[in-house]
Order: sequence, then C-alpha cells, then structure tokens
Amino acid sequence: MPVCLDVADDETQVRALIQRWAVAVHEGDLAGVLADHADDIVMFDVPPPCEGVRGIDAYRAVWPPFFTWQAQGALFDVESLDVTAGADVAFAQALVRCGTPEELAENPALRLRLTFGLRKQRGRWTVTHEHHSFPDLSGEAANP
Repeated sequence: MPVCLDVADDETQVRALIQRWAVAVHEGDLAGVLADHADDIVMFDVPPPCEGVRGIDAYRAVWPPFFTWQAQGALFDVESLDVTAGADVAFAQALVRCGTPEELAENPALRLRLTFGLRKQRGRWTVTHEHHSFPDLSGEAANP
C-alpha cells in the first residue's frame, strides 16, 4: 500500500510543479518559469529552431519574446493536465488555450499541446524535457 501512496504523492508533486510553471508563464515571471528545470533541459517549441533548444541558458532565452507577445493580450490558460509518475521518472501532458483573443475567436478549438518529461533526483522533481506544439487545423493531411 505505501507504494500507491508514494505514487499518488509523486503525481501530486509533479502536478503542482507544472501548475506553478503555468502560473509563472501566465504572469511573465521568468524566474518562476526556470524553477524546477534541469540545467540540461531539452525543449522543442513552436517557433524555430526545429532542432529545439538545449540547456537552461538557451531555454531562458526563448521566454522574453513570448512574454512580450503575451503582454499584448494573448492568453495562456491550462485546460487539462494529466500526470503519470513512477519512482524516479514522470511525464505529463496538457492542453492550453494559448493565443490572442482574435486567434481563439477565429479558431475556438485551437489548443497548445504540452508534454513534459521529469526525473526525480535527491527527492526533487525536475523538468528535463518540454515539447510545445499546435495541431495542424488547416484540414489538410500532412505529407508523409
């Protein structure tokens, strides 16, 4: 039975970490966004570079332009968050209303998809991987 309680506690800790991150993103709080991220973070983001950004310094550098865009009225609101946690590895996925009010009015189904990979070291959860993407809502099939 303690194993189940530990897993539930780990899932709660990961959920809280991601919710704190989302609040920091929403508020434009760079220190809060960086908190709980590994020095060797890998992030695949919506804007280029397609090969992603690697390391906390590169991760830090992508946020100021996003905050500038968001300050012009864009939204960043988590709608759903699912977490799976093991003893030392966890992943989570979320759907986020992310866009300007005009973009969301034009395309109400638009959601940013987030995936997080985390590892637990010395009793603390740390984000080691993030992936941000938008689905192709153009109605056209992607080329294989």
